[in-house]
Amino acid sequence: MSGPSQPKVTDEVWDDERVRSFLNLKPYDETDEDYHALQNAYEYMRADDFRRFVKFFQTAGRNLHAKNLNGETLLQRIESHEAASDYRDILREATNSA
Repeated sequence: MSGPSQPKVTDEVWDDERVRSFLNLKPYDETDEDYHALQNAYEYMRADDFRRFVKFFQTAGRNLHAKNLNGETLLQRIESHEAASDYRDILREATNSA
């Protein structure tokens, strides 16, 4: 199974198994596991895959408000990223529906 260590391919369609595999990622430092999983999903997934991931993440009872070592949630961290508007919308929708 390929996972987050594979090169990024922007037009590849990911199956649910691969998307869910990001739930198992563990940080190498003291970063919160939930934040680490969200951050990696954001960095490696297309918006449609990220939307599916966030649903799996919530179903697993994970924390969308998890913070990095700087005390920021993923949503706070990506507020200024120009290309992140779809990801911000997904996180806002998920937060509001929780």
